[in-house]
Amino acid sequence: MSAARPAYDDNNIFQKILKGELPAHKIYEDDKTLAFMDIMPRADGHALVIPKTGSRNMLDIDPADIAAVMETVQKVARAAMEAFDAEGVTIQQFNEPAGGQVVFHTHVHVIPRHDGVKLRPHTGDMADGAVLAAQAEKYRAVLAAA
Repeated sequence: MSAARPAYDDNNIFQKILKGELPAHKIYEDDKTLAFMDIMPRADGHALVIPKTGSRNMLDIDPADIAAVMETVQKVARAAMEAFDAEGVTIQQFNEPAGGQVVFHTHVHVIPRHDGVKLRPHTGDMADGAVLAAQAEKYRAVLAAA
């Protein structure tokens, strides 16, 4: 039998963004989801999509919430292709520490990709805010035109 997973912590960093307690470079929002720039991007245009309803990860999220998240992931992925002249897109989602999860609020990474360009390592270094703001604007322009 597997060990019990920890309960959802509603004081995590993504909840703080949702509550307006921490800033984020938002690129898309609807009544169920929020998409914003990853502050430690592995490539230019690296974005995150989260549900507005709290859940730890794929193991406890309501099916309707993950459906809404994936709908937004598709919108953001399509926008990433255009906004960053990408040749592909990597979609990543991690669950629990052993699965690579660091922030325990369900989230999906959307990373524009270019042939022959490797992802930057996850060093913990934060990107320049002005760069993230400019990249967020690229996303918003494409999404507004869609």
